[in-house]
Amino acid sequence: MFVGGVLVVFLWKLVGTSDYLGLGVPGIVRAFNDPQLPIYAFAAKLIFTAVTLGAGFLGGEVTPLFFIGAALGNVMGRMLGVPGAMGAGIGMAAVFAASANTPLALSIMAMELLGAPVFPHVVIVCVLAYLLSGHRSIYPSQRVIHSKSGARLKKPTSLRDL
Repeated sequence: MFVGGVLVVFLWKLVGTSDYLGLGVPGIVRAFNDPQLPIYAFAAKLIFTAVTLGAGFLGGEVTPLFFIGAALGNVMGRMLGVPGAMGAGIGMAAVFAASANTPLALSIMAMELLGAPVFPHVVIVCVLAYLLSGHRSIYPSQRVIHSKSGARLKKPTSLRDL
């Protein structure tokens, strides 16, 4: 833990901002509003979170994933000509849908945040992210009865056992 803490402090000094420390709620809000968000913001938060959790510190998984997804959605939205808030919302939903294996729940959440017209777009992105993530989850005790290929399993199985 000492080495991980030192590494986080080193990274903090290297990037010169505390934007990637903590849960990152201000970063999520910024991703929805700031067309000048640094293109590396999602990667920086991912690295800070991975080092922190990997060193054994307890921390959130939901809010940092929302930050990573919203920041990535902001960047991808700019590249694709999508409005910033829509890109951030879809990115936030897609990253968490893939991480938690919950594409429908996150599609509905994005629709609640951004309005009904975003639903078809966010469903496509969330389902693709879910399918591409494999049998991994931030909740390894989650039970499944079908594999992602559609084959029915012999019995409900936790993702940890797949």
